[in-house]
Amino acid sequence: MQSNPATFRMTLFKKCFVAGAIVVVLAAAAIAGGYHWANSPLELTPAQLDVTVKPHSSLRSVTLQLNRGGVPVEPELFVIMTRLLGLQSELKSGNYEFKTGVTPYEVLQKIARGDVNEYVATIIEGWTFKRMRAELDANPALKHDTIGMSDSDLMNAINAPEAPIGNGEGLFFPDTYLFDKNTSDLDVYRRAYRLMRLRLDEAWTARAPNLPYKTPYDALTMASIIEKETGKKSDRPMVAAVFANRLRVGMPLQTDPTVIYGMGDGYTGHIRKKDLQTDTPYNTYTRMGLPPTPISLPGVASLQAALNPAQTTALYFVSRGDGSSIFSDTLGDHNKAVDKYIRGQ
Repeated sequence: MQSNPATFRMTLFKKCFVAGAIVVVLAAAAIAGGYHWANSPLELTPAQLDVTVKPHSSLRSVTLQLNRGGVPVEPELFVIMTRLLGLQSELKSGNYEFKTGVTPYEVLQKIARGDVNEYVATIIEGWTFKRMRAELDANPALKHDTIGMSDSDLMNAINAPEAPIGNGEGLFFPDTYLFDKNTSDLDVYRRAYRLMRLRLDEAWTARAPNLPYKTPYDALTMASIIEKETGKKSDRPMVAAVFANRLRVGMPLQTDPTVIYGMGDGYTGHIRKKDLQTDTPYNTYTRMGLPPTPISLPGVASLQAALNPAQTTALYFVSRGDGSSIFSDTLGDHNKAVDKYIRGQ
């Protein structure tokens, strides 16, 4: 029996319509399911964790790193979502913090923004290199590659050949450094070293004429003394001038912080007459000129003061007891100031 063409076309149309409707329904269901998955909170174990996305990772590699790190995103769905949103080339490396309740969509957006979890290492002006090493050794977010290294080995590792006898004193700039979790502590040392070189070069280029320093390292040593001699920023150019004047006329610097530095662990908080008379390479009462190395990590204010001291003929100063100092040109005037501010107390 021959079928009616019109009936055949109608039957075929109905079948195609039904098939198309099924596809639309399935697509809608898939979209709805994908939307639900993308916005469903994830349970993390532990409830808060860090995941590091390595540099130059492919999209699929990022999904694997998330899963291995404890963020259970569905790899195929995460890839599809990323591509649909056009973010496959926007994913950024770094350390990310996630908490229970985060959704796959929020995970993707965080990595696309590069909202990395940065940690902090703060180096304080006036710290010694020994104190800096102890503080970085105690920082739990760093990878401690320098543990067990001597100071000389550490300086070689960051390519700092000009450090005398491997001493890193003064060669690191005190500042706050941000880093990703598990960054090598050598990276912080390198950054602090390079920044000090930059700041010292800037100050040396802008230095006043006729200073009694042969090299930038000499100026760095003076800046480290100024850093320890006064905490009052406005007094630093005057303190720098006093020490520069003493160097010019051949007077010993006679500054207690250098003596204390030379005492090392023998210093217990008080400096005695015997300590001032005990010779060490850093005792500026028993030795002329600058000590062999800096004695602390100086900041910008001390660097600038050392290389642009005040214009004065003062050779002496004494603390008033309030953080500031009084400056004198003659020993007689200085002794009067000592009587008033030191002996009088």
